[in-house]
Amino acid sequence: MSLPPEKASELKQIIHNHLLKMDIHGKIREVLAETVRDDQGPTHRSLSETDFLHALQRRGIIDDVMKDLHFTQETDTETGSPPKPATHFIDKDITQLQKTNIDPSRRYLYLQVLGGKAFLEHLQEPEPFPGQVCSTFTLYLHFRNQRFRSKPVPCACEPDLKEGFLLEIHKDGFGEGSKMADATTMLSMCDPVHFVLIKTDTSSETTLVSSYFLDWRTVLASPSGKTCFAVELMGVGSECKVPAGVLTVSLELYPPLPETLSTDIISTQQSLERQRTAEKERLFLVYAKQWWREFLEIRPSHQFKLVKIFAQDENGINRPVCSYVRVLRAGRLLESPRQAARFVSLLAHEKAPVVGGGGGKQEQWCTLMAFLCRGKGDCEDHATLLCSLLLGFGLDAYVCVGTKAKGVPHAWVLTRGTDGSITFWESLTAHRYLHRAIDPNAPPLAPQPKPSSPYRTVGCVFNHQTFLANCQPSDAVELCVFDFQNQSRWKAMSEEALKSVCAPGSTPSLPPLPPLCAPSLDPAAASNQLELEMRYLVSEHRKDLDLATVWDDHLSYLLSSALSAYELERCTGVSCGNEEFQDAVRRAVPDGHTFKGFPIHFLHRNARRAFATCLKSPFCEEIVCCRGDHVRLAVRVRVFVYPENACAVWLMFACKYRSVL
Repeated sequence: MSLPPEKASELKQIIHNHLLKMDIHGKIREVLAETVRDDQGPTHRSLSETDFLHALQRRGIIDDVMKDLHFTQETDTETGSPPKPATHFIDKDITQLQKTNIDPSRRYLYLQVLGGKAFLEHLQEPEPFPGQVCSTFTLYLHFRNQRFRSKPVPCACEPDLKEGFLLEIHKDGFGEGSKMADATTMLSMCDPVHFVLIKTDTSSETTLVSSYFLDWRTVLASPSGKTCFAVELMGVGSECKVPAGVLTVSLELYPPLPETLSTDIISTQQSLERQRTAEKERLFLVYAKQWWREFLEIRPSHQFKLVKIFAQDENGINRPVCSYVRVLRAGRLLESPRQAARFVSLLAHEKAPVVGGGGGKQEQWCTLMAFLCRGKGDCEDHATLLCSLLLGFGLDAYVCVGTKAKGVPHAWVLTRGTDGSITFWESLTAHRYLHRAIDPNAPPLAPQPKPSSPYRTVGCVFNHQTFLANCQPSDAVELCVFDFQNQSRWKAMSEEALKSVCAPGSTPSLPPLPPLCAPSLDPAAASNQLELEMRYLVSEHRKDLDLATVWDDHLSYLLSSALSAYELERCTGVSCGNEEFQDAVRRAVPDGHTFKGFPIHFLHRNARRAFATCLKSPFCEEIVCCRGDHVRLAVRVRVFVYPENACAVWLMFACKYRSVL
């Protein structure tokens, strides 16, 4: 097989770098000296190349070289045996590993996780039996716009987390991306490696175990270009001061630096960055206190308004709320603002867990990486993500902080049209509401718009560069005028002050913005799998009732168009395709027969949970337990997959039977 010249030179460069790394010349010199010494015995003869190669083989030098050189090859799917599944669990979201072309002109950081220990919460956990379903740990990484995921491993006190991740260290400057980063350039890169550890239990529920930012630059001082150390992961929320466990991490630069930096230079750089960040944060805090005093002087009742300037993240760190919103573009993964709203609504809603009672709401806004990896979060997490995506689509979007019915604190999104129209977006449901303010000064009999949204009060609005507090006499949403330029209605913070602590790259303490990941799930395979499981559960349920089950595959297929129309309506707000579905059903159901259908929507793919929920509805139970003459059952499942493997699962049960009077 002939290689093109550029590929051949690239391969030569990779092999050359590998041999240099192994110090192959030093080893050859040692073997040569030893062979010559042995050869100067009584049976002196000339040393041939073959003798020397035999000596290299005897010492295992050639084996060492070949063992470390990894050549990937295409596996023959017909003759090759399929990989055996793991014994303790099945990873349903399998991501096929792809071959990576290593560019010899670029710098890479090879990060290895060599195992975990001291996860004391799992100290008493018994060793799972082969084939037993158990809880798992999955480690997620983000570094400079690159995201990675480890294989799930069983939860244990010493989990077998052993993975390698190849992180590319590229320059930031325009046209500099293809050049190799040197030591000085890398020293100025304060982007950390963000570790997020997620626990998934046996019912597929996820829990955020730890969120950790690793400063990788210690490797720049290592003479061998390689360093190994322990990373102590802390808990999250109310447990952010409690260790969750320890990971052993190895870092290696490829290719190694010709000259390493001293540890003093690295520690000085880190110290300067910390001082600069602390000073910026101190100045912003002084400004925020002064701004708040001025706001309270306008009207004493302002102290009761929901004006939220700072919020705690999962690590218990107070950050300005504006830093949770960024301009986020989804590339080809999302096509429109409404599709973005649909995607955000598919991430489950869950309040931050609280240990103990008291009824108080645990304050925890998650970093975007932790929210995406966990796949669920509170209303603030949803609102900040939706606002970021709408900003990416070029809309004038803001997060609103206020209350809904019964005074429950809530966050939602607002967009302002160029014509002054105001639209509210509910990030948990993707519903949109057009806002029309009531005029309190209008005559008593004048017609007033009726409130269309579920929101009651609004205390403040913000995005990535603006923070505005509501200083109108009433904070009721129905009376509120969203004229942000009017300083008598909205008190704004200085954009310069916000930019000093919230703009991307303003401080190293700001978590970097991760990109959205394309879905790895195959929607057709997931739909088929779930549909087969639902058929089995229905058949078993009817068997317990001494009822036979006869499936109508044609009727099942016809239900697809209805499910597709339901999802399209959720995405666009426009209903279509219903007439064709009704016509097809009329043609499929003979005269004298009755048709019944029951559609339902889920955010998960757990068949047993879904079936148990369905049976709680009397309409569904009537279909599943249908008795009569010539009963035919149908079920159809459609899984619609979005970025981050967020799923909209539509399920429809139907039956047709002969009506008997």
